[in-house]
Amino acid sequence: MHLNYHWNRLEAFTALEIYEVLRARESVFVVEQQCAYQDADGLDLQSWHLRVTVGGELAAYARVVDPGLKYTEPSIGRVITLAQFRNLQIGRALVAEAIAFTEKHFPGQGIRIGAQARLEKFYGSLGFLAVGDVYDEDGIAHIDMLKPAASTAGAAA
Repeated sequence: MHLNYHWNRLEAFTALEIYEVLRARESVFVVEQQCAYQDADGLDLQSWHLRVTVGGELAAYARVVDPGLKYTEPSIGRVITLAQFRNLQIGRALVAEAIAFTEKHFPGQGIRIGAQARLEKFYGSLGFLAVGDVYDEDGIAHIDMLKPAASTAGAAA
């Protein structure tokens, strides 16, 4: 299986690509998780969008919000793998790509996420640390997590 990573700002999407992304986010967050919330939250315009395709078909997605908008740090969110691709276990590759991109484009700032609490161990395995208590967001338990800025130790000698 070959994963293709496509990074874009919103204005660079074709109409079909943005439709696929919004449809995918809605199918996972609103329909599957039965969570009525405003997905188009105004942050898409100041975000980087990662579409992962397999064989030309959208398989997974994540969004990186610029620093200073949702949190002081850049943040990764709207992380999804579409149901028909979950057997491929690409979630780790998706988030690792999002982390690498974020650290490259926003060096030294760390990364903050509002993770579903049930995924705390998964994100912890990728370097995120829980900060604060579990809270309810749209009927789902969440916890804020922070991945400290990548160390620059050894860069200056």
